[in-house]
Amino acid sequence: MASIGQSSDDLKARGASSLLLATLMFAITDAAAKWLGGEGYHASQIVFFRYLFGLIPMGIAIWYAGGVSLRTSKPVAHLVRAVLMCLTLLLFFWGLRYVKLGDAIAVAFTAPLFITALSMPILGERVGPHRWAAVAVGFLGMLVILRPGFGSFQLEMLLIVASAFLFAFAVLFTRRLTSTETNTSIFTYTTIIAGVIMTPFAVATWQPPNGFSMAIFLSIGLIGGTAHFLVIVAYRHLPAAVNATLEYAALIWAIILGFLLWNEIPDRWVLIGAGIVVAAGIYITHRETRASVKRREAR
Repeated sequence: MASIGQSSDDLKARGASSLLLATLMFAITDAAAKWLGGEGYHASQIVFFRYLFGLIPMGIAIWYAGGVSLRTSKPVAHLVRAVLMCLTLLLFFWGLRYVKLGDAIAVAFTAPLFITALSMPILGERVGPHRWAAVAVGFLGMLVILRPGFGSFQLEMLLIVASAFLFAFAVLFTRRLTSTETNTSIFTYTTIIAGVIMTPFAVATWQPPNGFSMAIFLSIGLIGGTAHFLVIVAYRHLPAAVNATLEYAALIWAIILGFLLWNEIPDRWVLIGAGIVVAAGIYITHRETRASVKRREAR
């Protein structure tokens, strides 16, 4: 239902602008994590500060939604999701230290392919031949980016692939949680549990940060948390197909930031492979949206 004084088009425009801004903010946090890795900070320390300073936007979320939004009937599921998100960020930030920002984001976009492939065995969802074909094409695009067996292959890129795979599991757990849990509870428990889990690993790899690095750590938590809120706004006002399409703007931001900060330019094979992955992801979302509409009409 549209808010008072706001038309459906106004809300969709708000959702689209929110998501585009969120993709930029996520790209900024990724660039910040890459810079910190280059300064010698371990990925575990970066993830720790991501969740530590993420407590600030988390507190704002609780204040806005109220304490009742924290009620949960699935504490174990929250724990599993937090572990998955920890590992996802840990592997991604670790890989970012060694690979180009744009290349990493391009490979990370294989997550929707993993989600589709895993949705049948985990959620029992039916995946038709068209979507399986799109998944296969998308993974072919990933191979074009990685080019295993060639001299340009970077072993560290497998860290990004593993991160995308674990993120797919996290998304599937989130789908289960959303049936009974609020966005605020999911955000809150993931932030707290993940921060606690990462504490001993951050202590073991601790490098005392200077003032500027601490400011970057702070920005990762604040910007990343704020971006999460913007994604919630976008998903509330936009169809899933539009969301999935706009999310690929993160690749554009990543290429721009990579060039400005490190003079990185993706080669033609990365761009071709990324194009294949993005096209496959958009097609999968389109098919899933059509299938969802048909299921609603059949009821």
